[in-house]
Amino acid sequence: MLRTFAGLFKNKDIRGRILFTLAMLLIYRIGASIPVPGVDASALAAQISDNSILSMMNLLGGGAFERMSVFAMGVGPYITASIIIQLLSMDVIPALTDMAKEGKTGRRKLDKITRYFAVVLAFIQSFSMVYMFDRQYHILENTKASTYLFTATVLVAGVMFLLWIGDRISYKGIGNGISMIIFAGIVSNMPANFMQVFNILMSGQAQGAAFSGILQFAGYCLVYLLIIVGVVIMQLAVRKVPIQYSGAIRRGGNDVTYVPFRINSASVIPVIFASAIITAPQIILSFVKYDWYTKVSNVLSMQKPLGLILYAVLTFLFTFFYTDLQLDLDNLAENLDQNRAYIPGIRPGEETAAYLKRVVHRITVLGATALTIIAVIPYLLPMVTTLPNSVSLGGTGIIIVVGVAMETMNALKSQLTSVKYTGTAFR
Repeated sequence: MLRTFAGLFKNKDIRGRILFTLAMLLIYRIGASIPVPGVDASALAAQISDNSILSMMNLLGGGAFERMSVFAMGVGPYITASIIIQLLSMDVIPALTDMAKEGKTGRRKLDKITRYFAVVLAFIQSFSMVYMFDRQYHILENTKASTYLFTATVLVAGVMFLLWIGDRISYKGIGNGISMIIFAGIVSNMPANFMQVFNILMSGQAQGAAFSGILQFAGYCLVYLLIIVGVVIMQLAVRKVPIQYSGAIRRGGNDVTYVPFRINSASVIPVIFASAIITAPQIILSFVKYDWYTKVSNVLSMQKPLGLILYAVLTFLFTFFYTDLQLDLDNLAENLDQNRAYIPGIRPGEETAAYLKRVVHRITVLGATALTIIAVIPYLLPMVTTLPNSVSLGGTGIIIVVGVAMETMNALKSQLTSVKYTGTAFR
């Protein structure tokens, strides 16, 4: 690992990309501390620890949501827009489906549509959020309609500026710009969370019994580490299906091709779906009738058993749903047949497709179970401990952080390997 880092910084091009990425992330963190004019952030910050949904939004935003900064919305609207456009392009809207099949040109058109849709979603979400929070927490100094529009516009501008930063990181930095922004937001808040946990555990101990608080904090860190290990295993675990080509010559049994299937092909998308399904009725009711909103939010709160069970069930089911959308196994079986490839012991065509579906569904049971457990832990832990929601174990955040870190390191290693190979080839 140390040799890899040393090799990365020795290369001038890669070193420049890393420094450029750090500069862009610094701009992001500076903007995350600039509050929106006319908003009383302290009124909202006091409610963060008592609301599980707000705590998760604040975690993913690196504390920008708690401070109600210009980047409070993060890149959430763009991610939501991307998911919706991706779903609509899967034989739902023919025009979008045709664009998805046009290759690079089609992807550019879809990305442009996604960004326009993200602006609309960002404004709707910003206006709804400001309106709901002002009615419940009185965060605005002035409650005129123009104030709502102004605040929502500022938040939308923050979302689009973050997309621009993400694009710069993708083109001139180390890549994965949007993911790097989310990664930086989560990681930047982790030291403060650990310090808060330590202070809470130590403050609850009587004088002379500090050793007990230290043991509890060590246990908290151990559980955090175990979750990280579990996420890494979940990210790396694959089921390899052997593929044999007709007429291929096997040399000593080593000439084997595999099709790898991850146990969790859906990543954290099911968690986002489940959260959206639970929060959407609450947002709508906040505009229709506030009393209904209060009752429904209490029932669907993830701090209550019913809301947490519903969240877990939705996450589990959406893992299967999104995996089926991501993996077109019928098309894969057809491509194998066209390339004169087959799975040993399985007939090409429909039997191959049925076999692949059985394999994917079986391993998805493991992936969905692991994802559900990791997603539920942040809300389950405050129920059985004295820790507030704002410092609970961020299972979803850990999945994102580990995934982005692994992808970034693999990309940098590939660039370093490419540079070495090119340099050797021209000698």
